[in-house]
Amino acid sequence: MSGVTTRPEPATGEETPAPIDSSGRPVTPDGAESGADEEPRLTVAAVARRLGVAPATLRTWDRRYGLGPSDHTSGRHRRYGPADIARLEQMQRALLRGASPMEAARYARTVSAQPPSQHEVAEQPAESGDGPVLLSGVLDAGDGIKLVGSNTGGRGLKLSGAGPEARGLGRAALALDSWSVQRLLIEAMSAEGVVATWKNMLQPVLRAVVERRQRSGSGIEVVQLLVDCASTALRSVIATAPPPLNPRPVVLAPVPRESQELELVALAAALAANRVGHRLFGAGLPSEGLAAAVRRSAPAAVVLWAEQAHYASPRVLEDIPITRQRARAFVAGAGWSSEALPAHVERLGPLEAAVARVSETVLG
Repeated sequence: MSGVTTRPEPATGEETPAPIDSSGRPVTPDGAESGADEEPRLTVAAVARRLGVAPATLRTWDRRYGLGPSDHTSGRHRRYGPADIARLEQMQRALLRGASPMEAARYARTVSAQPPSQHEVAEQPAESGDGPVLLSGVLDAGDGIKLVGSNTGGRGLKLSGAGPEARGLGRAALALDSWSVQRLLIEAMSAEGVVATWKNMLQPVLRAVVERRQRSGSGIEVVQLLVDCASTALRSVIATAPPPLNPRPVVLAPVPRESQELELVALAAALAANRVGHRLFGAGLPSEGLAAAVRRSAPAAVVLWAEQAHYASPRVLEDIPITRQRARAFVAGAGWSSEALPAHVERLGPLEAAVARVSETVLG
């Protein structure tokens, strides 16, 4: 390897020394330097792998915002030390919270300048207005920069009017960062609830990535990843919900052949958080399986979901024993037409109204 030499081969039984570079410094196999008098330093490629970004992104952050390596030794490739990497991690965290790159860089520099004992509280809502805050939607780095309502475009997504949480979710989705997508959604639902997260965060980003796909003809992988991660996050709410209060459950299912079900999963999660017990069935359940599910569950209510109009046939309602079970019949989704429904079937409105109506029906 150019610029790397080795010491003479040791005698048998002696410890093999590490390779050294042209300046006499030890070099570790992964590109990080080591030494008794300094912390390990990493190459651009090594830091990019660690953060999950492209090396070109790190060079851009260095050129535009000054978040590059602090090692300025001449005659060597610049390396990132622990403090440099910590600033980049704060930058990345701020971006996922919805900050613009410039705001995120300012936040990273401010947090990194604080004593270590203050880092733990850097993301908690500020009571006195001091210090940088992201979780509350405010980046206060001493000059009161407000994130809410400013710079509401996403990176490649049309998110006009969306808040910082939606912008952060959009960035994570475009980066195919499934861990961050799920974490952002779970944290938002824990803080704001399922309905608010759906309305203010998830739905705008879903709409934007679908529009981007239709506009450009590419990006199906972004849509799929966002839908899968959203389903996982919503189902985590269902899995950890408190015990239900209703003795007879609500059956929730897409109509046969309907493949889109995410909003139905959101309805199930919101009902579960509201202590409404249910039986949720995913896409692919045939009509005979749906009828059997209704017979065996003896539900208090049945909700059938249809996003596509050609699957939303009133005859589906005739094939399941809703009236025999004395269950309330509801339909939901854009595919249904209220005029074509039987008199005993009620069409549900948007998610918030649907949660309220079903909860009222089964909980009294």
